[in-house]
Amino acid sequence: MPAPPMAPRALLERLVGFDTTSRESNLALIHFARDYLAGHGIEAALIHDDSGRKANLFATLGPERDGGIVLSGHTDVVPVDGQDWGSDPFQVVERDGRLYGRGSADMKGFIATALALVPEFLAAGLARPLHLAFSYDEEVGCLGVHGLLRHIAGLKSRPRAVIVGEPTEMQVVNAHKGATAVDTTVTGLEAHSSAPQAGVNAIHYAARFIGRLARLAEEVRQSGPFNPRFEPPHSTFGVGTIEGGTARNIVPREARLRWDLRTIPGHDPEEIVAAVQAFAEAELLPEMRRVDAGATIRTEIRNSVPALVPQDGSDADALVLALAGSNRTYAVSFGAEAGLFQSSGIPAVICGPGNILQAHKPDEWVALAQLESCAAFMRRLARHLAET
Repeated sequence: MPAPPMAPRALLERLVGFDTTSRESNLALIHFARDYLAGHGIEAALIHDDSGRKANLFATLGPERDGGIVLSGHTDVVPVDGQDWGSDPFQVVERDGRLYGRGSADMKGFIATALALVPEFLAAGLARPLHLAFSYDEEVGCLGVHGLLRHIAGLKSRPRAVIVGEPTEMQVVNAHKGATAVDTTVTGLEAHSSAPQAGVNAIHYAARFIGRLARLAEEVRQSGPFNPRFEPPHSTFGVGTIEGGTARNIVPREARLRWDLRTIPGHDPEEIVAAVQAFAEAELLPEMRRVDAGATIRTEIRNSVPALVPQDGSDADALVLALAGSNRTYAVSFGAEAGLFQSSGIPAVICGPGNILQAHKPDEWVALAQLESCAAFMRRLARHLAET
């Protein structure tokens, strides 16, 4: 006997109740989704990470044929540490038509709606498949989706498009910036602070490295390249954290920088990394090595998510615009898994409930009206797949 249906709100309450902060396991949520789908006769594949503590989920509704649509969402959320919440972040609370809870907008509202409509998808008599793809560790560099991409590449059927349900207030987004995480480590020489000439102050040289990075960011702000669809209309980058030193009376041997680039489509992040590293090698290292030949400045790209390149007028754009009842596409400055789907050869569009401005903040929320709009969107998708 099929499992009883659940409304999007009820499912959102269940999903928010799982603490899937990226540093934690997401298996409780994934197992819940797997069991929920099994209750409707759908077998889901789990693709685990190397540790076995996390997993992606992939399931297909309807026939195994080419031309299906993937509904994609990430299950992890950002931390609530240090945030001043008005209620328990892992318990949905309704106030004034808004559902508050960590991940309600980013992006468990989309996943909850997709799961809630499973009985309707099955009843629609799909002629083309609908695929559900739920990933882990999107918030820390889109790590989990790579396993999903390998799984999809091994399918007998090829999806027509992916709809990534990041919060866009159900507007159709066909472009996002790339996101690149970079680490720089400056290694100097320790000395007593009363004899700084005997050491190489890693923090001082790191500060000069940061100054060059800031000047380069300003050059890009003024000279481009530009794309007016984005806000801001140029690439942005800067240092997020700096660590180093041992004590105030020791010339610091090491400083570690973690920095971030958000690049518009067509702007290669490696060019920026190479430019600032060239400055380090030409200007900083010769000075450092006059005191200590072993001094180094090492810069490494730790993770890079490609931009989603707009393909205006594409079949995927046309489909999602029709489903959303819109005639305009938008661009967003945040990164998403859509660029990776596109890079793997599957057209991707972003469209989901909620507003990105509510994400990552205390008292994150999604409007009930947005979940209703998302459900209507998915019902139109079901009809389309039934008629195709």
